[in-house]
Amino acid sequence: MIAQPSLVMFAIFVGITLVVTYWASGQSRTSRGFYTAHRRIGGLQNGWAIAGDYVSAATFLGITGLVAFYGFDGFMYSVGWLVAYLAVLLLIAEPLRNTGKYTLADLMSFRLRGRGVRAIAALSALAITLFYLIAQMVGVGALVNLVLPRVGDVIGIVGVGVLMLVYVLFGGMLATTWVQIIKAGLLLATVIGLSGLALRHFNFSLTRFFDAATAVPTAHGVSNLLQPGLLFHGPLGAWNLISLGLALVLGTAGLPHILIRFFTVPSARAARTSVAWAMVLIGVFYLLTSFMGLGAATIVGHDHIGRRMYAGQAIDYIAHHPAQETSLNAQLTQNGYIVPQPDSNLAAPLLAAQIGGSLAAAFVAAVAFATILAVVAGLTLTASSAFAHDIWFSLIRNGRGDESEHIFVARAAALAVGALAIALSIALRGFNVAFLVGLAFAVAASANVPVILLALAWRRFSRFGAIVGMLGGLVSSLALIAVSPVLMGSRAIFPLENPGIVSIPVGLLCAVLGTLLVRDPDSEAMFDQLQVRATTGLGAEV
Repeated sequence: MIAQPSLVMFAIFVGITLVVTYWASGQSRTSRGFYTAHRRIGGLQNGWAIAGDYVSAATFLGITGLVAFYGFDGFMYSVGWLVAYLAVLLLIAEPLRNTGKYTLADLMSFRLRGRGVRAIAALSALAITLFYLIAQMVGVGALVNLVLPRVGDVIGIVGVGVLMLVYVLFGGMLATTWVQIIKAGLLLATVIGLSGLALRHFNFSLTRFFDAATAVPTAHGVSNLLQPGLLFHGPLGAWNLISLGLALVLGTAGLPHILIRFFTVPSARAARTSVAWAMVLIGVFYLLTSFMGLGAATIVGHDHIGRRMYAGQAIDYIAHHPAQETSLNAQLTQNGYIVPQPDSNLAAPLLAAQIGGSLAAAFVAAVAFATILAVVAGLTLTASSAFAHDIWFSLIRNGRGDESEHIFVARAAALAVGALAIALSIALRGFNVAFLVGLAFAVAASANVPVILLALAWRRFSRFGAIVGMLGGLVSSLALIAVSPVLMGSRAIFPLENPGIVSIPVGLLCAVLGTLLVRDPDSEAMFDQLQVRATTGLGAEV
């Protein structure tokens, strides 16, 4: 069993990060310190933190599993998420740092003055962040069932939720940043080590490694994982791939928890440096997921993924005595174990167990826990800032209130968001995690990105256009996912699994039509000031 070593390693990580939180608590007593760490995070540090914030447990476990089961097609997810940072670098990072203050709504409200724009932007940020947060917390439950079957997923979700609240409530952005940096270092070390061990299994011969990937035994014959078409196939395969690519590439540029990281650096140059470092680190990670995924498929095997870790030797016994599986499963269930089913998300832990033993598997499980903890801390801080800064102080209090009230409301909002996320994650712990993550990307790409780009580039763009565009993208993405095969299966009305190819143009079209219908002289007059601020940083807070 790997539970005890995994708990020890995770406890060490938690201990280190709690010390960091204690150190950071003294520097998070003002709103500027709580939200932006006083804008003192360097470009290199922020690049590591962005990588830690971006690479979630769903990515670490999910992408490896997709490559293990679908090979080349699974790797397309990695390409989409990596290329996404080109859009962030070229279109978003510098203007956001120069124009904004604490949140994404600040960028929109700088030019598009009005309560409606800020309210819709804040609600969109809350919706995206909450979906992403729930997805990570549901992943906690799955991971607890993997390594601690006797504990239960509810206790795991509550425990991680309490820890994330400690980081945010006491340490603010500074503690969250260093938790993400530490986690990114652990994760990179893990994927480099697993990839190296996988290659060592083939005597570091890439030829032998890829030859094995072209003939992977499965329950239905032999699969060539280097051949396209295993996941995206049939008449709608190309359309699904295009739609997914649009959502991944553009969705990243609209994710609030990624974009607020650019408010923590002292200058636009540091923002660009952050993205450059993040692209390098994330690129290394996603490249190595292909080695881990193909290694899991060739070394562990499709039929064994999901059946080798839950109950130690008992599962190995089933493999050699299949006729006794039913009776033994009943015994395992009575003793408190979860009887496993084949699950692609277990590819990385099973690869570690196969080539590195129980200690390596325990380390991978601990890193997965740490990954979830770092990501949910950043998400909670984002939701807290969206409510406290955009809704409470900007809309309800009209900008009035002292620092003590600001910090109190921010921490109360974080506590409320954390409690809501824990409750919803427990209720949805059997739900499809990939669906929730895809929903967050689809909403971000459809509701936020068209409005951000039009606000930066189109002089005539109006407040009414921004409101209609965000609402159009938000409603269309939610509605299409609700009637897609992801949720309705064979009864689906919308045939594609990701709505990006439709909902993103809908959001853009609504924004354009809303602008053409209602002219806004005040927003047009602010365009030149926005251009100067976004391009030069003149007047931006340093």
